[in-house]
Parts: sequence; structure tokens; C-alpha cells
Amino acid sequence: MKYCSECGSGRIDLTIPGGDDRHRHVCPDCGIIHYTNPRIIAGVLPVWEDRILLCKRSIQPREGYWTLPAGFLENGETLQDGARRETREEALAQVDLHDIYTIFNLTHINQVYIFFRGSLLDGDYGAGDESADAGLFSAEDIPWGELAFPTIHETLGFYLQDREHGDFPVRTRDIEPMNRG
Repeated sequence: MKYCSECGSGRIDLTIPGGDDRHRHVCPDCGIIHYTNPRIIAGVLPVWEDRILLCKRSIQPREGYWTLPAGFLENGETLQDGARRETREEALAQVDLHDIYTIFNLTHINQVYIFFRGSLLDGDYGAGDESADAGLFSAEDIPWGELAFPTIHETLGFYLQDREHGDFPVRTRDIEPMNRG
């Protein structure tokens, strides 16, 4: 951080403010503490009949890999609204949301992923601006070796396992950095 967004000062200290337990960017001129908090990613595991809707990314990171519709939550947006918006933007699909299904903590990149289970309203979908392709996949056809992120792999794995029993508990996991060597 180079400038204070409150007063415009070019003097920012990285210090532990009184009553705090970690380093923060603090403006010595106006005293404001600039908090940096994790980013929230909202997404959906959309299902039509027995198939799962996946999108092939046309943007980095992981361009060309398959993912569930998901993206950063916007200010003033609920988790549900963000998940629905991302599904419209990436897969040109309308979805009915069910319960929260998976929550992943990625502390190494300051992100929290939250996926809902969902049902496509009418079976219509397509490739949005951030997708090169979109498709409905049966369990046997999921491109496991071409999934974009560990959160997608984990969510799909949990879903296929839970679907056999018809019970979908909320799953929470910490995701460690991937070594793509």
C-alpha cells in the first residue's frame, strides 16, 4: 500500500495497532487502519437431471480447464445473489439454489469459497464471456484431470459420494497450496 485511501497521504506504516494482534497498514497522518480481509467466492454446483453443469475457463488463472460457475462476491450482494449471477455470467443459465454445500478456506491466498447445490431451471446453458465452453456431464464423463481448482475437485467428489445416499451435509475443508511443478 502506497497511499492512504482516506486522506491521500503517501506515508503508510506497517505496524501492529494497539489492541490488535497482527500487522496492519496504518496512516500516521489521519490514523486510519486499512484492513485487508479475505475475498469471498460464491458458486453453484448446478444439476440438470443426473448431470452436472461445468464451464471451461477462457480466462486465467487455469484457462482451458473445467470449473463450476463461481466468482468473487460483489459489494452489496448476498452469497445467493452472487452465486446466481456467476451462473448467469459464466454458463448463461438460470439456477434454483438449494443449501450451502461446501466451504473451503484457502488461507494461503486469502480466499473463502462457498458453493451451493442448485438445479438448472430449464436445462438451458451456454458459454458466457469468461467461458470457452459449457456442458452437462454425467458422473462417468467428468474430466477429472482437467478440473481447474482443488475446490472444484473436492465439491464434485463430495457430491457424487453424497448423491448415492441422498444426504448432503455441509462440508468444510482447508485447501493447501498446489504444487504444479
